[in-house]
Parts: sequence; structure tokens; C-alpha cells
Amino acid sequence: MSTPALRGPVRVTVRLHRTALWIVGALALAGIAAVIATQLWTASATDTFAGTGCSVAHTTRGCGITVRDFLDVELRSYRLLRYAGMVMMLLPALVGVFVAGPLIARELENGTFRLSWTQGVPPAHWLAARLVVPAAATVAGVCVLSAVFAWARSRAGSTDYPLDVYERDVYGAMGTVPVGYTLCMLALGALAGLLLRRTFPAMIATVVAYGPLTLILNRVREHLWPTVRSTEDSWSGHDTSWAVDSGTLTAAGKPLDPTVCGGSGEPAACKGAVSYVDHHPLSHFWPLQLVETGILLALAALAVALAFRVLRGLHA
Repeated sequence: MSTPALRGPVRVTVRLHRTALWIVGALALAGIAAVIATQLWTASATDTFAGTGCSVAHTTRGCGITVRDFLDVELRSYRLLRYAGMVMMLLPALVGVFVAGPLIARELENGTFRLSWTQGVPPAHWLAARLVVPAAATVAGVCVLSAVFAWARSRAGSTDYPLDVYERDVYGAMGTVPVGYTLCMLALGALAGLLLRRTFPAMIATVVAYGPLTLILNRVREHLWPTVRSTEDSWSGHDTSWAVDSGTLTAAGKPLDPTVCGGSGEPAACKGAVSYVDHHPLSHFWPLQLVETGILLALAALAVALAFRVLRGLHA
């Protein structure tokens, strides 16, 4: 599949959907501007508050209103980042719906794809163009949005409303995972469009597929990388680690029901027993991200391969 052969179909795809691409680009820029402006506003409010001599941690006479107004600013910034994280998690589904419906299923439903195929554009190039255009646009946009979100979250870590990196709507908006979800949903949308060949059912099927995908990966995420076991006395990562399991071990390292310990009749195994926590420290963020992204890219590759196979069946 040569690049020159793809250039024509790509140009046609961009021209047909340029309005949608411009709207999406404008919305992305507006979101970026809102996040950056909010963080700069919060930073300015922090500097102003520091000059008042008031403190959030310690009550000082005459500072009640000043502290309240400052915390309101931080709370608004926190809520905006929460909303931004939710939008980032919904973005892959929207990309998949766009590809499944307007980009592929509508042409198959209306029969306009035959015009391209009869003008010297092979079916494989036709489909490739409808995957390359949204993939290039969304990957570039998601990378920028993810970087801006990570920058804003790092600044929020010094406020009274920090965002935990392992929270679902935060984790899913940072790193490589948003790109993986976007490409996976793009591929699933293409497959749905080719299988159903009707706009609305293809869009619904893509949305429905997104739910189980995110649910399963959120459930298994903690198992994608080995956890670290620490005793509760030595565990110092309460604010930055992701605790996934806890319990009690005997001195020999065997599991122990802590409810049997205590009182005069406790078993001998309770002597020397320690409580433990299995957790993912902050250093596990990137390994977890890369493993999950690899799974998503593998699913995307499988969906694309199936889409081209379905296309060959339609063309035969």
C-alpha cells in the first residue's frame, strides 16, 4: 500500500468531513485554553493568598472570608479538572462513533462508496483513508490534551484539592492510555460500520462496546503489574500509592484471620503477626500504562484486520 495511492482518498476524506474536523479542533483548543487559564488563575490566587498572611491549616482572626474565597478558587479548579478527565475518558467513544457512523456506515448505507471504487480507488485504500485521517487527527489531539491535563494535575498537587494519579478519571486522561483507547475505539468503530452497514446501529454498537471494554480493563488494571508488599508500619505511600489488598500474616508468612487475635484465648500464630498492604507505588504508573496500552493496541490491530477481511467479503 503506497503513500501516493492513499493521498487521493485521504484528501477526499478530509474535504468531506472538514467541517467536523474544524469543530472538533476548535472544541479541543477551547478546552485546552480553559484548563490553562484556570490553572494560571489559581496560581495567581495562591500568590495573592500567600501575601495576606492567612493560613488554611491554622485559624487566624479576620481570615475567615479570605480563606473561604481562596478555597472556592481551588475547588473550582479541582472540579474543572474532574470534568476534563471525564471528557478525556469519553473522547475515545466519540471517535469510534464518528468512524462507525458518518465515516463508514453512512457511505455503505447510501451506496456512495461505489463511486470511489469505480474511479480507480481500491477498497483497501478507501478503508485505509477512513482510518488514517481520524487516527492522525485524534492521536495528535489526544497527546496534546493528555499533556495539558498532566501539567494541570501536577500543579493541583500543591493545592488543598489534589488529584490522585490512580483515580480512574485521572489515570485514564494521562499517559499513553488515552491514545490506546482512542485507536482501539477507532478500529472497533470501523469494524462495526462494515459489519452493520447502517449508520445508527453502527454508532449504537460502538458505544455499547466501549462500556465492557473500559469496565474489564478497569477491573484487571491492578493485576497488569506485580504489586509491592509493605507492612502497614513501613508503608509511607498513603497519598501516592494505590492500595489493592491488605491482610495479616503470621511470623512464618502465612495468611491469618486478624479477628482470631486478641484476648486470652488467641492462638499461638498471632504472636509476631504483622499487617501488610499490597500496593502500586507511584513508580508503577508508567509500567501499568504501557501494559494497558499494549493490550488496547493489540485489540485495535485485531479489529482492523477483521475490518479489512469483512471489506474483502463485501467487494468479492
